Amino acid sequence: MKKKIAILGSTGSIGTQALQVIEEHSDLYEAYVLTANHQVDKLIAQARKFCPEAVVIADESLYPKLQEALADLPIKVYCGAEALCQVVTEDPVDIVLTALVGFAGLRPTISAIRAHKPIALANKETLVVAGELIDALAAEYNVPILPVDSEHSAIFQCLVGEIGNPIEKILLTASGGPFRTFTKEQLTQVTKEQALKHPNWSMGAKITIDSASMMNKGFEVMEARWLFGVKPEQIEVLVHPQSIIHSAVQFEDGAIKAQLGMPDMRIPIQYAFSYPDRLRSDFPRIDFGLCRQLTFEHPDTEKFRNLALAFEAIRRGGNMPCIINAANEIANAAFLHDEVSFLGMSDVIEQTMQQASFIQKPTFDDYMETDREARRIAQSFIKK
Repeated sequence: MKKKIAILGSTGSIGTQALQVIEEHSDLYEAYVLTANHQVDKLIAQARKFCPEAVVIADESLYPKLQEALADLPIKVYCGAEALCQVVTEDPVDIVLTALVGFAGLRPTISAIRAHKPIALANKETLVVAGELIDALAAEYNVPILPVDSEHSAIFQCLVGEIGNPIEKILLTASGGPFRTFTKEQLTQVTKEQALKHPNWSMGAKITIDSASMMNKGFEVMEARWLFGVKPEQIEVLVHPQSIIHSAVQFEDGAIKAQLGMPDMRIPIQYAFSYPDRLRSDFPRIDFGLCRQLTFEHPDTEKFRNLALAFEAIRRGGNMPCIINAANEIANAAFLHDEVSFLGMSDVIEQTMQQASFIQKPTFDDYMETDREARRIAQSFIKK
């Protein structure tokens, strides 16, 4: 029996690479559900190629176009946020890859967990916003959460076979992005075109900007905390420009296990699909004869204030990670629309953290209201 996979966010970078994995192992996997937010043309092309059971377009205004384009195929066509939450609960679905961008991934992920569907998690904001809630739900419904981020997949792989051996420290690697060597003065002149050119990884616009500002790494610290049950002080961010060591785990005896590989997201995607097995692939291999040096340095949180703000949010807990996520989504979009400077993104985020209502023990409804409030506050700091 083929494993039936629901891909939330199939038109994004992770989603398209997941479809490559499915295509390469078409005897094992089937794209059962495909969804997109706005990229209807790409979703149509994917649906015609992979013939899933169902497709969903979140933007309801694009539903007529999607429905008409697929009218000759036996594919169910849905639209809207509620459809995203419903489609992941279908009985035949074996695993849900959550590759949506931002806060939008939270509700469908919760729906999938409650339907007892294993989660291949690529939407880090789900754990950033509501890590404690997701952690509790996954335990209650006995649902595995398999990390897809390269760093968290690396940590996960390092922990296989280490049941009962406590983690002393997680070494979470970061490329440092395109501006690692820039001075603060140079950072004041950064353009979105420069920020969108990541030196090692091919990703969507939002995550590429987050990587350049190091907010992405702050989010990954939050994600690691919940995925691996460690305290924030047990997570050390280490800048590793070559992106060959994807992360490492240090145990109580001082031994360190690291996972290495080429910077290719198809590797962790495939491992999440096949776990605990490893499947043969033709993905590029490391040539250690050409890999002459692996370097490491500590991040500069004075230049990259987003990372410092993320650690502050972790220390404060409660709904503060939800606040910082919402503020970052607004600031990130504003930067991409030339409405705020590269360093100005941190100002928007910090001011929002100072003004938004803090709740120490938030409920799901609190998270939803926090997200709305923080977005309003952040937007008020954007110069039109």
